Amino acid sequence: MADPSSYRPAPGTIPDAPGVYRFRDPGGRVIYVGKAKSLRSRLNSYFGDLWQLHQRTQQMVTTAASVDWVTVGSEVEALQLEYLWIKEYDPRFNVRYRDDKSYPYLAVTLDEEFPRLQVMRGAKRKGVRYFGPYSHAWAIRETLDLLLRVFPARTCSAGVFRNAAQIGRPCLLGDIGKCSAPCVGRVDAAEHRGIVEEFCDFMAGRTDSMVRRLERDMRAASDALEFERAARLRDDVAALRKAMEKQTVVLGDGTDADVVAFAEDPLEAAVQVFHVRGGRVRGQRGWVVEKVEELTTADLVHHFCTQVYGAEQGETDVPRELLVPALPPDADALADWLTTRRGSRVSLRVPRRGDKRALMETVARNAGEALTRHKLRRSSDLTTRGQALEEIAEALALSAAPLRIECFDVSQIQGTDVVASLVVFEDGLPRKGEYRRFAVRGATDDLSAMSEVLRRRFARHRGAGEPARPDGPAGVDPETGRPRRFAYPPQLIVVDGGAPQVQAAALVLAELGVDDVALCGLAKRLEEVWLPNEEFPVILPRTSEGLYLLQRIRDEAHRFAITYHRQRRSKRMVASGLDQVPGLGEVRRKALLRHFGSVRKLAAASVDEIVEVPGIGRRTAETIVALLAGSSDNVANRP
Repeated sequence: MADPSSYRPAPGTIPDAPGVYRFRDPGGRVIYVGKAKSLRSRLNSYFGDLWQLHQRTQQMVTTAASVDWVTVGSEVEALQLEYLWIKEYDPRFNVRYRDDKSYPYLAVTLDEEFPRLQVMRGAKRKGVRYFGPYSHAWAIRETLDLLLRVFPARTCSAGVFRNAAQIGRPCLLGDIGKCSAPCVGRVDAAEHRGIVEEFCDFMAGRTDSMVRRLERDMRAASDALEFERAARLRDDVAALRKAMEKQTVVLGDGTDADVVAFAEDPLEAAVQVFHVRGGRVRGQRGWVVEKVEELTTADLVHHFCTQVYGAEQGETDVPRELLVPALPPDADALADWLTTRRGSRVSLRVPRRGDKRALMETVARNAGEALTRHKLRRSSDLTTRGQALEEIAEALALSAAPLRIECFDVSQIQGTDVVASLVVFEDGLPRKGEYRRFAVRGATDDLSAMSEVLRRRFARHRGAGEPARPDGPAGVDPETGRPRRFAYPPQLIVVDGGAPQVQAAALVLAELGVDDVALCGLAKRLEEVWLPNEEFPVILPRTSEGLYLLQRIRDEAHRFAITYHRQRRSKRMVASGLDQVPGLGEVRRKALLRHFGSVRKLAAASVDEIVEVPGIGRRTAETIVALLAGSSDNVANRP
């Protein structure tokens, strides 16, 4: 492991100017590219306290052997150079937006004499106009089948086209009117290109004007007694309307925008993009990316824009408006850079209200579901789970894989409503029937609460370890034949926290004489694994299945503790509110909660709504509103 101080630039040599920098390994390969408004400030941040850096950043600076930089005139130039260098060097430590699947596009080969409509995947090429991406190739084929009767453009391959031209007979699509048959000269190149351009206009969102034109032609044909032509135009209008129905209007103002949202955890981030053209969702894409350093949502937006919109793709890929969850610090420079890519003004903003905000929330839900599916794919695979347990055993120097893992977490607000959770994973999967939650009394902080919970849990463990009795084996209820609570001891205990939490847990286990259970802690900030009496943490690789499993267990314990803590707070609101209402007994309290469903909804109700509950008068309702409003304010104002 290299010492970053060995290649740190001499003081005063780094310019205080915008630019782009490269970290190189001992072999001279570029392993990381970054840009900065001030090179001096940014590069100095890499050479401070090593243990204060993000784990992935630590790995990068200790892998590197040198750093160099290039100054530029503005942030826009820095963005362009950063994109070019990432594309050229493909650095291993940069965020890389890879598709979680290969999305199909509806492509129009405008670079050919007779352009072709086709389904296309993979890298985009110049001279081809793309629409999409679509979720499935069959969706493109359905759309094409509807539209070919209106826009009879060529869809055949080059070989089929040449063969039809040689024999002088068109294919079946030409015979049934779904191709204008340029292969046999029914239309010339200019006429065929006109058909294709009309198709592109329709797909680009100029649908209403085209439908109105066809309806106008249909009426004119009917007036001229050309009923067959009028019937065909009628069917064409129906086909266009059916194709338009497949693309729901989400923004009534006809906006052209890409809506971007993220769902993230300390290790990865899922990205979802909805492509809205003419107010309609034309396509959707998604990625799951590895976080290579400590990144905020605004940082993820920056990396997304520079990588996804950086390629030479043209107007169809850079929208007029980019709706994002947070603006990066260089938002103005980023908007200017995107403007140069598109050729016209591009705005970058965060939607605050209305339809655009609602659409952003929908995209965010899709991102959250994508991240969940990505994690579940790992946990549902038996081979992956086995690999994760083996990696944990190797990292913690265990004699065997920990088949039963228990994780503890504490939740509180300034010492009030202190609760703790215990979750159990066996063979890498949750055993929710064995989850436990604890109400902690007398604890002053997280450490004392953790100590109390461990004592309560392992007091039962010692009871389960008593010798067998005449009425049956130890730890088994003789009446039901089922294991008693906590009958099976874990092979590994995980606590949510760093060195202090691990040391507190280790003291409790030592006091209780529990020496056959391994212990570790997983700290949130850098996702490092702490062991008792160790000065430095164990750093698992970011691609480690063992780290993914430990993180999932920790997050599940945190979720379970937070849920219980919220329930306790809600009950305390009832106790501090409804119990103080004069003359309001248990029967009427239950009637109120049964009517409104929860204390939160009751607190938000008006006096008139509360009076509708049988047995509740106006004066009582006014008292309830006043007391619950005060209780809600007290809870909300707590830090």
